[in-house]
Amino acid sequence: MQKMRLFIGQWLWLVVNFWSFDKCVLQNVNYYAKSWLPARSIVMECLAARETIDSSGEIIKLNRSCPWKFHIHELEEEMKINPSIKYVLYQDDRSEKWRLQAVAISPARFESRKPLPYLWRGLENDRLSEVAGIPGCTFVHMSGFIGGNQSYDGALAMAKASLKA
Repeated sequence: MQKMRLFIGQWLWLVVNFWSFDKCVLQNVNYYAKSWLPARSIVMECLAARETIDSSGEIIKLNRSCPWKFHIHELEEEMKINPSIKYVLYQDDRSEKWRLQAVAISPARFESRKPLPYLWRGLENDRLSEVAGIPGCTFVHMSGFIGGNQSYDGALAMAKASLKA
């Protein structure tokens, strides 16, 4: 009887662990198939169209929300993009306002290639719009890695001004 209990216990352990492993594999496959791979195509299209956003070629606009941060570094290398992308513009899914985010120097680092201007950091709304000279500004993070504007044109103006700063 003791051996039978041990066998059933081990068998249940195997079934539970196999099910957990299987579930984990399926979640990963699902993520890559439905999010990661489509995001790569989205980022590639946006990189190809970057000069229609700004003649510098250093600003891209995402046409829809996706995980872009890893792809941008990989695709810049593959597509031999020079100069590198400094800012990514995208619409916030929750508020429908626009964000501009400085691209990190590498996927594993938080440091930005070109953070938003120091004088804008930590400011919000009217005060930020006044200092930046751009209407509709909503915020710039204290570290300068991200900012926002009420409109796409405002976010683009912030990115262009940041390139020149």
